[in-house]
Amino acid sequence: MSFLARRVTAAAPSLSRAFSASARRDVSKITLVGNLAATPEVKATSTGREVVEYAVASNSGPRDNRHTSWFKVAAFIEEGPRRDFLTSLPKGATVYVEGDAIMNSYTDTEGKPRSALNIYQRTIEVLRRPTPTE
Repeated sequence: MSFLARRVTAAAPSLSRAFSASARRDVSKITLVGNLAATPEVKATSTGREVVEYAVASNSGPRDNRHTSWFKVAAFIEEGPRRDFLTSLPKGATVYVEGDAIMNSYTDTEGKPRSALNIYQRTIEVLRRPTPTE
């Protein structure tokens, strides 16, 4: 029996979480490709921590029946070149964003139950910058 076959058969009884020693987290991953709705902005949270917030517009469907979905994204990036790069991206830049998606439920001021999808950026890549029109 080969080394790999012995490893697979030895690990078979404990396949449930054999790949990770960390605790289980209920987090969904999301990948977005779309255009920035505006230049990302730095805002302060209620705890005083700074967060970069921006929105991504993603289109789906055929040209004659196109649907646009808007996603609000938050990135906790410390001051420095990475934050400067993100906040310098212009409106209309096409970006590829990977992040964690968390659904939160709450009650609004009128007592109605609401839910919101929160996306926390892990990585971002710029696919295309808009051409300046002069």
